[in-house]
Amino acid sequence: MSAPVASWSRTASVPSRPVPIAEVDLDRCGPQPTGLGELDRVLGGGLVPGSVTLLGGEPGIGKSTLLLQALATMAAAGSTALLVTAEESARQVRLRAERLDALVPGLHLVAESVLPAILGHLGDLRPEVVVVDSIQTIFDPELGSVPGSVTQVRECAHRLVVAAKELEVSVVLVGHVTKEGSLAGPRVLEHVVDTVLSFEGDRHHALRLLRAVKHRFGSSEELGLFEMGEQGLVGVPDASGLLLTDRRCGVPGSVVVPTMDGHRPLLVEIQALVSPTNLPQPRRSAQGLDHGRLTLLLAVLARRVGLGAFATSDVYASAVGGVRVAEPGADLALALALVSALADRPLPADLVAVGEVGLGGELRQAAQMSRRLAEAGRLGFRRAVVPASAPDAPTGLTLVRATTLAEAVRRLNL
Repeated sequence: MSAPVASWSRTASVPSRPVPIAEVDLDRCGPQPTGLGELDRVLGGGLVPGSVTLLGGEPGIGKSTLLLQALATMAAAGSTALLVTAEESARQVRLRAERLDALVPGLHLVAESVLPAILGHLGDLRPEVVVVDSIQTIFDPELGSVPGSVTQVRECAHRLVVAAKELEVSVVLVGHVTKEGSLAGPRVLEHVVDTVLSFEGDRHHALRLLRAVKHRFGSSEELGLFEMGEQGLVGVPDASGLLLTDRRCGVPGSVVVPTMDGHRPLLVEIQALVSPTNLPQPRRSAQGLDHGRLTLLLAVLARRVGLGAFATSDVYASAVGGVRVAEPGADLALALALVSALADRPLPADLVAVGEVGLGGELRQAAQMSRRLAEAGRLGFRRAVVPASAPDAPTGLTLVRATTLAEAVRRLNL
């Protein structure tokens, strides 16, 4: 059956015909759970038969580990799964599978990078889920270009999409990312697939974040959280608790901010360090934070709050735990951390801060403020610095309201 499958890239095996929309067959249209709770959360329940998912992430972040665990879990539940490894040898994958306890009978492995051979395996085995690792290393000899070229990536992805629809198999493609963090290859690659997942994190930290950049079968606002350990990736249902585990209270320049990543609240510690310098141009460093927001807040603190000492100081700011916080709702927390570090006065350990800071020094509400405050209260925080227009706090949480950044600094005696 290899030859007919390989020919599907050019013509459909069975011509389609128009049917009334109410008569469209809905059999096997529901998502098939992967068995990994955080992955299923992002996918809206699992992988849909006939769908194609693109998973992107930096080298070494854990993409292959995540998908191998998912395939093993699905195979253990009775599904026929196929892993096409085009970058590693079968022995390398076997060793990883032993470490992850992923040696299950229903999981098949083939080391192959030639597209017609891969399509032939799909036709012969008829698996329910297939992972191709990675799409940049697959090539079709008939195209005449080198693997990884725009033509090869585009055409190979298109033919795999056609095969997925014909066989009603869930296909997951692994994609590389560029130095800028975007998916390598032609932009059309993101358009031909049904779902685009982004796997992020700092290789020096255990936390990994999974997001849906595009999802045709559900919300793209969910966040999946994993912790990398010796036995692979483990879902983290309470990431806020994990991020704050090693927090040291009573240190100047530290404050916690309740952020929102999609529909999921996440409490992150923001740290700042301010050090006098004789350099004509002081250093400004932001790790896990937007450098432009840091520069903006320093200007607001200098002009609207009267703290000109930042002009002769090196400033370092960081989001702890390997996460990235880029939303404006973290402005107030970052500004208070900077003032606390400058004054060398610690903020209360049970305090959180959330709100956007405008160029006039005014404080504005952040989106989904109630959910942020509820998460802070759940983790034991008792006070929150918020804009004056913020909604009422949940039981057990006292709000410190302020209309401007200068007022917030005064109310905290900084």
